[in-house]
Amino acid sequence: MPPETLRLDVVTPERHLVAESVDEVILPGHAPLLTDLDIGPLVYRRGQERRELAVAGGFVEVLPDRVTVLAEVAEAPEEIDVARAEQAKERAEQRLKSATPDTDYERAQQAMRKALLRAEVGKARHHREGS
Repeated sequence: MPPETLRLDVVTPERHLVAESVDEVILPGHAPLLTDLDIGPLVYRRGQERRELAVAGGFVEVLPDRVTVLAEVAEAPEEIDVARAEQAKERAEQRLKSATPDTDYERAQQAMRKALLRAEVGKARHHREGS
């Protein structure tokens, strides 16, 4: 019988961002898995409370009773400066538009994806709070 909750740990090189028992990240009882992380949101739920983090790079290990995320970068919505994320998106767009032969196109695309993610996660928090 699968466990009713999962232990979720989200760790970056700088800090331990999340360490709690949650109801859903990937459904409890999921088959064991070890994989790398891309740039994207990490959504988890405890009771009726739904939380979202912006994560980029690293690894995730899924076991039947716990999920461990070792992320290069992870940010909670309340930590994200949406205006700053929008500025980073604009800088990345400019880099991509004015690409020269020495432009690191892949790095510029990753910067764009990170900025878009941060803005999206930060804006979602403001929307939920009615700001």
